[in-house]
Amino acid sequence: MSIVKNEPKYKNGLLQAIRAQLEHRAFWLYLLCDEAQKRGLDPRDFGSAAIKRCGLSQGADLVEKGNTDSLKGLRKTLFTKAAQLVFEMDIVESTDDKLSIDFHYCPLVKAWQKAGCTDEEIAMLCDIAMCGDHGIGERYGSVLDLPKCIAKGDDICALRYHKKDVPGEDAEQK
Repeated sequence: MSIVKNEPKYKNGLLQAIRAQLEHRAFWLYLLCDEAQKRGLDPRDFGSAAIKRCGLSQGADLVEKGNTDSLKGLRKTLFTKAAQLVFEMDIVESTDDKLSIDFHYCPLVKAWQKAGCTDEEIAMLCDIAMCGDHGIGERYGSVLDLPKCIAKGDDICALRYHKKDVPGEDAEQK
């Protein structure tokens, strides 16, 4: 029995169509990683770096678009109202130095579930996919902590961006 619980609360047609596009991209990642493993390669050896490069590029574009490296700017340019609906997000905190978001649904995880991935595969694919978010954060002079993750059996994905010189939630708790 899978520990991963990932069902959307909102299911209107437009959201389903957008989620299907995200699922398709996640399915690409799964197939690339599966083919790599069939050839004796560890997807983490190249997938993480490739996805981080994508995040760094996207982050640079977002910084330029918003004309700021404030994490409020990241919220406004990437975590728009549309994205909030698709991923069923709650913006927990949004300041220049800190951005905390809870995701209640993940279409990428749904794609991997539909593909029949094991819990371990879903967790690995999520780790690789999150390298993009880490790259985006880096372009904002930030670090991303992920104390909770749907792909690892948690009820939410808790994304916690914080400027490198501002402690994150995890650092404050230790």
